[in-house]
Amino acid sequence: MVEQKGVLVCAEVTDQGRISPITLELLGIGRKLADDLGSKLSAVIMGSEIGNIAEELIFFGADNVYLVDNPLLKEYQTDPYVTALQRLSKYVTPDIIVIGQTSIGQDLAPRLAFRLKTRLTTDCINLDIDPETKLLFQTKPVYGGNVLAVYACETKPQMATVRARAMSPSGRDDSRRGKVIPFDSKIDASLLKTEVVKRVKEEAKGVKLEDADIVVSGGRGIGGPDGFKQIDDLAKLLGGAVGASRPPCDMGWVSSTCQVGLTGKIVAPNLYIAISISGTSQHFAGMLGSKNIVAINKDPEANIFKVADIGIIGDYRKVLPAFIENLRKIAAHGSE
Repeated sequence: MVEQKGVLVCAEVTDQGRISPITLELLGIGRKLADDLGSKLSAVIMGSEIGNIAEELIFFGADNVYLVDNPLLKEYQTDPYVTALQRLSKYVTPDIIVIGQTSIGQDLAPRLAFRLKTRLTTDCINLDIDPETKLLFQTKPVYGGNVLAVYACETKPQMATVRARAMSPSGRDDSRRGKVIPFDSKIDASLLKTEVVKRVKEEAKGVKLEDADIVVSGGRGIGGPDGFKQIDDLAKLLGGAVGASRPPCDMGWVSSTCQVGLTGKIVAPNLYIAISISGTSQHFAGMLGSKNIVAINKDPEANIFKVADIGIIGDYRKVLPAFIENLRKIAAHGSE
């Protein structure tokens, strides 16, 4: 049996041809895992004409970078990407494979796990090496975010997908040295099952919800679209994005693109302000990774207070105007 060693991180490339932010987070946790195991960190980058950015992965922590550069990989498609990654995984034989919990990762990871005859833990918010068994401990929210479960798998390679913004990104060090290794995936056009006819880009105003450092969200208790105007004002003052629980989106008070939760978007900002949100498990699942949570609700028994770092009991109609007014005074004073 081939000995499986090291950690393999699957890098993603943005539409602009840059390394995606979640890749830096994967390199950060991957570097820690590899150091704990006393092994090397490898990264794989797949696409077309991407050789110019492969070395960047070394500067962010990788020891080896496997470059899978093929015109057939220009657009993400399931079969060619899974096949290429399967062949690389069998060549590298990593102990651990880490993939981002992105739209691509959610499509790619389970298929790769099936082909490699191993198990997969999805949507992890923490990864650790057990000092005794050297197995990968994989922590993820379950039961709608009410409980954190820790998984371990003896089948190799151990595989996990990681939630965006759950890990600290790796810092850049241009003095780092490593190897960029071209890998021939031997894929052909017969694997292309679909054709990309058109791309429609979502028009986002202001800060993108998933990327925002500050998110201000409103719930059913806001009472209507007028209340969201105050939330929008607060978000703009803080340089953040507007979010919402499911009911306001269902009732048309705010765009469905603002929905945070199990059936909406998953966010992990530095500051999450929940206004008139009761706190269902479905909503918790979408904002559990937030670093700091502030809750404003007139119901002292609201579930949201159980996860809040700071809780304000009061009617948002009284709390928000005073808060916004003080923020404007601070902003005006700072500009003098």
